[in-house]
Amino acid sequence: MSDIQQVARRVQQNVARVIVGKDEVIELCLVALLCEGHILFEDVPGIGKTTLAKALARSLGCSFSRIQFTPDLLPSDVTGISFFNQKTQEFEFRPGPVMSQVVLADEINRATPRTQSALLECMQERQATVDGVTRPLPRPFMVLATQNPIELEGTFPLPEAQVDRFLMRLRLGYPSEADEGEILRRYEREDPLAELTPVLQPDELLAMQQQVRTVHVEDDLRDYVVQVVRATRQHQAVELGASPRGALFLYRTAQALAAVRGRDFVLPDDVKALAPPVLAHRLILNPEARLRGRQVEQIVQEIVNTVPVPVES
Repeated sequence: MSDIQQVARRVQQNVARVIVGKDEVIELCLVALLCEGHILFEDVPGIGKTTLAKALARSLGCSFSRIQFTPDLLPSDVTGISFFNQKTQEFEFRPGPVMSQVVLADEINRATPRTQSALLECMQERQATVDGVTRPLPRPFMVLATQNPIELEGTFPLPEAQVDRFLMRLRLGYPSEADEGEILRRYEREDPLAELTPVLQPDELLAMQQQVRTVHVEDDLRDYVVQVVRATRQHQAVELGASPRGALFLYRTAQALAAVRGRDFVLPDDVKALAPPVLAHRLILNPEARLRGRQVEQIVQEIVNTVPVPVES
């Protein structure tokens, strides 16, 4: 897996030219890419979510489109429309912005549930159905959605079925004082994003996605993943635990993280590191836990700490 590690390092270094001090988040984005998963960024405005999405797309040589979700956005504005061409006297399909390899769904919770649901088929099936015709989406395909957790007026909370389709929920957070000063220095004269060049081609990424599936996982470690997910359904502060899809995503992301770090086998530490970003958004806390202001990421960490870790005999 050393070749995947080398390629991942090149992509990380390329994106880090634009995004300062967020190496862990960039690594998790690469893990999601290798798993063909989607990411939900939940953070305040101005942190760099859009810039990160653009930097990833440019580093991979992938096509990129941005959808600004608003209450008046229609499903056809996302997937595309069929229109009658008077010159040819035939119906033609005009693809929507979702027909790109990297799609940024900006402020996704500002659109109506009807428009939000237009992404469900795209995210799960990698296809879009318009006027009864199903069209495959380009590969690789990844949705990076953002939502502001602070300003909730005029928003439509994402349904659980849609939230569960996101591989991870990430937060960039504010930069440190040193990193913020470095941001000012880098952007003083020009935008480093404009100078980014691809360091990986889409065909290479597709091959890496297949190679990641071959990372070895011991039977005891596979059972450990199942026990962690099942423990989320039994915690006293959790009303609804993680789904089997969450177990599958945790398993695949552990394989991808091992490959990114140059290993052809998964360690328990991989599962521990990925449990909060992969499982937290799938849990629903009970009213008592919400009233106490408990954070779901902390509860996931508690669960991970209580599940016995498999050891080598």
